[in-house]
Amino acid sequence: MTRPNRALWLKTLSGAAVLSLTLAACGSDDTGDSGATGGDTSAAEETTAEETGAAGDFTSDECASDSTSADTFKASGILPLTGNLAFLGPPEIAGVGLAVSDINAAGGVGEAQACHWILDSGDATDASVANNSAQQAIQGEVSVVVGAASSSVTLNIVDAITDASIVQISPANTAVALSGYSDFYFRTAPPDGIQGDALGNLILQDGFTKVAFIVFNDAYGTGLRDVVQATLEAGGGEVTYGAKGAGEEFPPGQTSFSAEVNGALATNPEAIVVLAFDETKSIVPELVNAGWDMATTYYTDGNASSYGEDFPAGTLEGAKGTIPGADASAEFKGRMSDWHAEFEGEALTDYSYGAESYDAVVLAALAALKGGATDSATVQANLHAVSGSTGGTECTTYADCKAAIEAGDEIKYTGPSGIGPFDDENDPSSAFVGIYQYDGENNLSLVDTVEGVK
Repeated sequence: MTRPNRALWLKTLSGAAVLSLTLAACGSDDTGDSGATGGDTSAAEETTAEETGAAGDFTSDECASDSTSADTFKASGILPLTGNLAFLGPPEIAGVGLAVSDINAAGGVGEAQACHWILDSGDATDASVANNSAQQAIQGEVSVVVGAASSSVTLNIVDAITDASIVQISPANTAVALSGYSDFYFRTAPPDGIQGDALGNLILQDGFTKVAFIVFNDAYGTGLRDVVQATLEAGGGEVTYGAKGAGEEFPPGQTSFSAEVNGALATNPEAIVVLAFDETKSIVPELVNAGWDMATTYYTDGNASSYGEDFPAGTLEGAKGTIPGADASAEFKGRMSDWHAEFEGEALTDYSYGAESYDAVVLAALAALKGGATDSATVQANLHAVSGSTGGTECTTYADCKAAIEAGDEIKYTGPSGIGPFDDENDPSSAFVGIYQYDGENNLSLVDTVEGVK
């Protein structure tokens, strides 16, 4: 099958067991004393599992208000605590917090300890939230910013952060427009060229060639739509509604979708791709009411979440979706969930982009260690090397990589996200995409995994 040049599929891991991965849109807006707060943090002592009475060998190392990257490896997360991507907040916070805990357990970064500082990114409907957090991170002289989750939010803040010579590593941005955006912008999530190719080929493999898009007018939505459309057309398919240039996108935050649903169905598609965030909860009922076979709908990482509490049983049964990233091991997901339970008050039910958040922090810390300083310029100068762009000894934990660096070795860190070394556009050179399917309770299960390169 002909594929677009920007993504070449290397292999399909067939015969994968159907691994249950319950993903629930359950992000908390709580901004209490957990450390997942907007605003400056106060000087905080390390909180341990023994102090909380919970099991586990973790610490919650929040940044003191007077710390800077001159004497501390200071990782600031600008992550969705509120807004329509808030369901991604808990796993990303857990990834950052667990990484800092593991770094300090291994002796820190040179002579410095690591700390985390979580700020709110909000979403693209209120740019002031992320802009305020970005300014706090800049003034706080952080070593690295991890975030934002939304590509549109990142496009609102990336210039301020990178113009201040601070490294920004997004664990979830996929917009093609961000590839090579700045020498100081990196991501541990694959760009849409990889996920879009996977989704387009999945639809074709399922036998559908006439496809409609219900897509919001957002950098994420339109960018991903364009790649999926190119893949479909290269494979002999066509887009009947919502195509690039047709002007049929809807604005983010819209609440009624009868016009889009009726417009799409009027073109007699065989399948419908829904590219949206929280708007999905309004789009799905309108499709159901119109009599559409929901098993022939497709979703992506922005809305491929479990809806067991949102829709009647069976609503999405048989529908499919794609989520970038390797399915991290049960052991790693358990550690993330345990960290979050101890320090944020509840276990995780969604693991999306947790591994990518963890790897963003570990890569930045290893870059600082290799360069001999915790300032952001040193992190930027060494990120490619520790990701394995120049070869080196493969290592899978911060502790093992630290030992190799201190022994004078070049390294290739391979973490739970499974990404390859950074390429010349600061994107992962290879990455995994999971193929998921809904069951009768509107929950997702992993049914296959593919790995591809840009």
